[in-house]
Amino acid sequence: MRFSELALHEEVMKGIEAAGFIDCMPVQEKVYPAALQGKDVMVQSKTGSGKTAVFLVTVLQKFVVARDQARSLPPEEAFKVKLPVALIIAPTRELAVQIEDDAKIFASGIPEFRIGCFYGGVGYAKQDKHITDGLDLIIGTPGRLLDYQQMGKINYKKFDSFIIDEADRLFDMGFYPDIQKMFSMMVAREQRQTMLFSATLSTKVRNLAWDYMNNPEEIEVQPEEITVKAITQELFHVSKNDKFKLFLRLLAKEKPRHALIFTNTKAKAVELSKRLEVNGYNAQYLMGDLPQTKRLQVINKMKQGELQFLVATDVAARGLQIDDLELVFNYDIPEDFESYVHRIGRTARAGKSGKSITLACEQFVYGLEAIENYIQMKIPVIWAEDSDLPEVEDKSAKMRFRDLVDESEYASSGGDGSASRSRGSRAGGKPSDRGGSRTGGRKPASRSDRPDSRSDRSSPRSEKPMARTDRPAPKTEKPAARPARPGSPADRPAPRGTVQRDNTARTPAPSARREDRPASATRPGKSYAEIQKMDFEERIAYYKKVYSTEGNPAAQSQTPAGREPERKKEPRPSSTQPQRPPQPRRTPGTPVAPSGNQAKPAQAVPTAAPPPVKKLGLLARIVKRIKGDV
Repeated sequence: MRFSELALHEEVMKGIEAAGFIDCMPVQEKVYPAALQGKDVMVQSKTGSGKTAVFLVTVLQKFVVARDQARSLPPEEAFKVKLPVALIIAPTRELAVQIEDDAKIFASGIPEFRIGCFYGGVGYAKQDKHITDGLDLIIGTPGRLLDYQQMGKINYKKFDSFIIDEADRLFDMGFYPDIQKMFSMMVAREQRQTMLFSATLSTKVRNLAWDYMNNPEEIEVQPEEITVKAITQELFHVSKNDKFKLFLRLLAKEKPRHALIFTNTKAKAVELSKRLEVNGYNAQYLMGDLPQTKRLQVINKMKQGELQFLVATDVAARGLQIDDLELVFNYDIPEDFESYVHRIGRTARAGKSGKSITLACEQFVYGLEAIENYIQMKIPVIWAEDSDLPEVEDKSAKMRFRDLVDESEYASSGGDGSASRSRGSRAGGKPSDRGGSRTGGRKPASRSDRPDSRSDRSSPRSEKPMARTDRPAPKTEKPAARPARPGSPADRPAPRGTVQRDNTARTPAPSARREDRPASATRPGKSYAEIQKMDFEERIAYYKKVYSTEGNPAAQSQTPAGREPERKKEPRPSSTQPQRPPQPRRTPGTPVAPSGNQAKPAQAVPTAAPPPVKKLGLLARIVKRIKGDV
C-alpha cells in the first residue's frame, strides 16, 4: 500500500514526500484506517517499524482538516473555531528531540503548524517563549510537562489528541503515576483521541488503556518477530583482558563509516571512547550524566556524519535514530535481555539491512542464555582465530584510566566511587564490576589528590584498584613480597597496601600469548554444534570452566590482582600432647622446683646476712678519738 492511496491532504503529502516515504510499512498500513478516522488505538510494534510516522501524519491530517473548515466559515465565526492541539509523551530527552525533528520534516508543507519540545536539563526561557507564542503540537518528557502544569502554563484540557510513545519504557522508568495524573487532568475520553504505542503490551499497559481510552482498537504487528531479520548477528567469545585488542581488530576488518557501541557502565563508555581516540578513531561517549546541551551536540554530530563512533550506555538504546547506521557493537553483553533487542534495533531500520557484533567475556557471558531464549535463536558464534582479522597495535595498552580522562570525566563516570551502572541495567552493581572495569569503577587507593582530603597517608584498603603500584609504600608499613606470576619475569614485589591494577588494556604477559596458553584458554574444546546441544546448566558450567579460573590450573596459580598471598598458619599444638613447661632462669645455688605442668620456679633460700654496723654517737666518737690519740 502506498501513501498516495490514502485520502491525505496535499500539504500532508508534501511532508511525506520530503521524508522520502512512498510505500507504507506494515504498522502504518494497519493503523492508518482506524487512526485517520479519529479512533483510539493501542499498537504493539517493535522498534524501528515506522510508528512515529503513524501518529505524526494523523495529527497533521487532523489539523489541516480543522483549519480548512475554519477558513470556509465567515470571519465572525471562524475565529471561534478552536484548532486541535496534540500532546506527545516520550520517555527520554533523546527520543523527544528525535520526534521533534521528524515532525518538522512531515510538517514542512504546513508553514503555520507550530511545534515545541519540552524536556529537563535545560533552562526554561526558550520553552516559555514557545508557550507564549502558541503551539499546535507539544512534545516532551513527563517531568518537565508536569512542571509547566504546576506553574499554570499548560492546561491539559486543551489537548484534543494524546499520544504515548514507548509506553513500556515509560512505565519501566517509573512514569506510570505521572501518565495517570495527565489523563485525570484531560477532557473526557470521548472528547479526545488517544494513541498508545509500545514494544510489548504488558498488563500495566493494557490496564492503562482500559481505564483511560475509549474502546481502543488493539493492533499487533509481527509480535512473534522480536529481532529484525535483516540484521546479521555475530558473537565472539573472548577473555576480558583480550577484549579491547579483539575490538580493534574487528574495527580494522569491518571499517564502518560510523558505528554505535554499547557498554553496561558509564566508566567503561568513557574509557572506551578515550582509548579509541588514542588509537586514531573519532569517538565520543554518551551517558545520562552529560549536560543536555552536550548530549544534543554529540547526537547531532553522529547524525550529520561528523562523528565516526558513538560509545553509549543503554540511555541511547531507545529512541536514538541514526540514518543508515551500518554497525552496532555490544562491547558488553547487556544484563537485561530486552536491552539486546533495543540495542541492535538501532541498525536495519525502516527495512534496511545492518549488522551487530557482540563480545562475550567471562564477566557478562552469563546473560547470553536469557538473550537467546528471548529472541528464540542461537546467535552465530565466530572464533577469532578462525577469522581473517588483521593484527593491530593498541597504542593505549600502557595507559591507565586516570591517564585517559580529566578529573570531571573521572568523577562523572563513577571513577570516584559514585554509581556508574547504566539506568537501563537491572543488575545491582556488584563490587567486582562496578564502574565497568577495575581501572575506572572505584575510588582510588589514595585520597591525597582530592581537594577535600584531610589525610596525606595512603589508604590501606587493598580492594581499591586505582592505587598506583609505582608509588613507594608509606614509611609506617613494611613491604611484603608478592609471588611472581607464572612466566612473567616483569613482576616485582609490591608494597603492602598497594594494588596491582587489573588494567584490561595493558600489554599481556608473555605467558598470555596464544602460542603459550593451553588450548582451553584460547579456544574451547567443544565445537559450536556441540555447544548448541547443551542445556542451560551444562552451558553455564562449560563457560565457567573455559572463561573462569575453575578447571584452569594456570589461572588458579596466579595471585589475584590487588591481593596478598595467603600465609600458611602454623599448626596449633594439640591439647592431648604433653607440653614441656617453660624453664625459669635460675642463679647458682637456687634449688630446682619439681617437674609438672603447673610447676612454678622455687624461691631461693636466703643466706645469713652480716650484722648491721652500729652507728656511734658524738660523745663515743670523741672518746674513741682521745683513746686513739693516747
